[in-house]
Amino acid sequence: MGKIAATYDIMPESTEVPLEAVVDSLNSVIPNGVTIIDTQIVPVAFGLKKVVAGFVIDDSDESIGGKLEDALRSINGVENVECTSSALL
Repeated sequence: MGKIAATYDIMPESTEVPLEAVVDSLNSVIPNGVTIIDTQIVPVAFGLKKVVAGFVIDDSDESIGGKLEDALRSINGVENVECTSSALL
């Protein structure tokens, strides 16, 4: 199998969610076989911001994408997670 580079938008429940804490939580929740390569906090609209996170995913586990999304959704204050791009490396 190979590796996949994927980018996810991680949306908070509100403007009150401390996004730095969301970023800090990433390492403790991501499943084995996933590596964080980049994180950014970017504005969306009307004071709302989101975390954009890049990952390298080992696709030898066919369910790793679902496991990653479930892990990201489990972070306190996260409302929605969306994969915005993915490519084979």
